[in-house]
Amino acid sequence: MSAAIAVAGTLIISAPAGASPNPVADPAAQTSQTPLERQVLGQGNGWASEGTGTTGGAAAEETNVYDVGTKAELMAAFAAAGTQPKIVRVHGTIDANTAADGSKLTCENYAEGTGYSLEQYLQAFDPATYGRTQEPSGPQETARRAAATKQARNIRIDIPSNTTIVGATPESTITGAALRINGATNVIFRNLTVRDAHDCFPSWDPTDGAEGNWNSEYDMLQVINKATHVWIDHSTFTDAPNLDSNQPLHFGRPFQVHDGAVDVTNGSDLVTMSFNRFADHDKLLLIGSTDSPTRGDPGKLRVTIHHNVFENVGQRAPRVRFGQVDVYNNHFLVTGDSTIPYGYTLGAGFDSHLYAEANAFTLPADIDPASIIGRYKGTAITTIGNAVNGQITDLLAEYNAAATPENQLVTDTSWTPSFRTQVHPAQSVPALLQNTTGPIFTAGATAGSAAGGTN
Repeated sequence: MSAAIAVAGTLIISAPAGASPNPVADPAAQTSQTPLERQVLGQGNGWASEGTGTTGGAAAEETNVYDVGTKAELMAAFAAAGTQPKIVRVHGTIDANTAADGSKLTCENYAEGTGYSLEQYLQAFDPATYGRTQEPSGPQETARRAAATKQARNIRIDIPSNTTIVGATPESTITGAALRINGATNVIFRNLTVRDAHDCFPSWDPTDGAEGNWNSEYDMLQVINKATHVWIDHSTFTDAPNLDSNQPLHFGRPFQVHDGAVDVTNGSDLVTMSFNRFADHDKLLLIGSTDSPTRGDPGKLRVTIHHNVFENVGQRAPRVRFGQVDVYNNHFLVTGDSTIPYGYTLGAGFDSHLYAEANAFTLPADIDPASIIGRYKGTAITTIGNAVNGQITDLLAEYNAAATPENQLVTDTSWTPSFRTQVHPAQSVPALLQNTTGPIFTAGATAGSAAGGTN
């Protein structure tokens, strides 16, 4: 590994000038005696602290501590350590759209040899000639699927069990990747910026809605297939600079190239998301696979979302099916210049149990507080002590006052959250989170460290 991404010095943690320490974290975690990469989730800090808790790779031997600056080095570190406790420190920017030799791969590279052409695809499935009653099939759809498979193979990166992956500096970034915690357990993901998991080959579905829609694959981070004990902390998730608002219209519909930011599905469980920043993304957090119980979701999908900032997010913050999801002390901010159309924030899906307490909503005057809740076959939701533009507001009452009789929701009395840190008054949340979310830490590395382990 080049000396440019080897960081000299001892293992330390520091916040940028002017940043306040995390006000609810374990005090021991704010000292240089506990390096960032050796920290574990504190007791009572969300669902991921239940039972055995979440320790990630904190117990890693020095031979299983890796400093990486390329996708190849990241993949090699995961492969070398397997499911043993491991620490992976990310330096600089890792681009998932690169070949094994590190060269840049474009959408055109993935399409090579498949016969796919967007121009031909648009011609083949123009609703004026193809119609709107059947999904695409034929040579160009087959070619699109082949090109999409090539991209998926290249950008999907699975994080193994017993892993702590951290940004070595607040600037550490992974871009273009479809990261997955896929059936793994005991994973800590901290201090990283994750950007732009764009789909080069969105699929057209003329039967999706009245006008049809373009649908894309790839979440920035998936927690799937019975993954459990996951802590996602002090990270940023954003589409920027490749926003969907910059994409063209095809068939009169947005050519959407992004899917979710962080999804928790397929029987996954015991997840805590804390002090993250989510920005400039539409469909954000989906918790629950489908309305069917066959994916293993009933009794699982227990997720805590606390002390995060959501800035210019369109919807699903979160949308929940089945799970018990605790959402408290978050700041939901929509600015006047947002290019992401606002839909709703809290989605009550099928058999969902969503508990929203002491969150702050900063909204333009043209967004009605009644739209903060969206109903998607859900029947109940709990909202307590939330503030809209500084005023305590009964979100459920606002929703029900505007909803039709068949779409009314009741207060969910089936559970009460217990794995919590301090709950702050909703009005204090915007100031509390102003300098404490997203990547703010620095993790050191021994001089001369390499992707094969520290030395």
